[in-house]
Amino acid sequence: MISVVIVGTGNVAKHLFDAFIQSEKVLVNQVIGRNKSQLKYFEKNTKTSSNFEKAYPSDILILAVSDDVIGELSEYFRKSNALVVHTSGSALKETLSSQRKGVFYPLQTFTEGQKIDFETIPICIEAEDNSDLELLEELASSISGQVFKISSEQRKSLHIAAVYVNNFTNYMYQIGKEICEENNVPFEILMPLIRETSNKIERISPKEAQTGPARRNDRKTLHAQLSLLKKNEHREIYKIMTNTIKAAYGKEL
Repeated sequence: MISVVIVGTGNVAKHLFDAFIQSEKVLVNQVIGRNKSQLKYFEKNTKTSSNFEKAYPSDILILAVSDDVIGELSEYFRKSNALVVHTSGSALKETLSSQRKGVFYPLQTFTEGQKIDFETIPICIEAEDNSDLELLEELASSISGQVFKISSEQRKSLHIAAVYVNNFTNYMYQIGKEICEENNVPFEILMPLIRETSNKIERISPKEAQTGPARRNDRKTLHAQLSLLKKNEHREIYKIMTNTIKAAYGKEL
């Protein structure tokens, strides 16, 4: 059984904790965090503490914290014998001050209260030597069926790609919702379209799946839609996206 200490009390920490306590191969020895009220989430199933200097002995210590504090918090574990890893998509493993260091990056969006099947989540791992990499692979495999050994450069590229397909796309949903609300149209009407768009790229490439007035270079529709948008930021995004799509498909029209 692999023993784990989790440092952090946010969404990633909570989702990892929930996945680990369901595994017969993992023992969560402790959760450490500054936010004492958030620690209550974990205390029924493990020991908790707000003292970073008193981490329980463990095989792996996971820093599930924001990128900005990884380096600062890792100083507490500089002399630890545990393999210390962070869960960031963009921070280098060298950000860690520990003797043994690595990365345990679950590539997924985590929202409080939204349950996720970890078995389907890709987990990207990285370590400095083979024995530590094997340990991380064993830990990742205990909760996920998709484990990938990737370099820091690959991971950073994946994180940027994830920003486009998740964060930026979600903001497009928000703009769509605002436009619906401005015109007293239920946002729910768009749900089948959102689902089909997502499902379609599992069957064909995004380039093949692209449709719409920009793809067709339907100028009348493009100008008409632009004039309907009430907010300047919505118009600017519409123009950028339209021109980018037109440029990408211009030679094929």
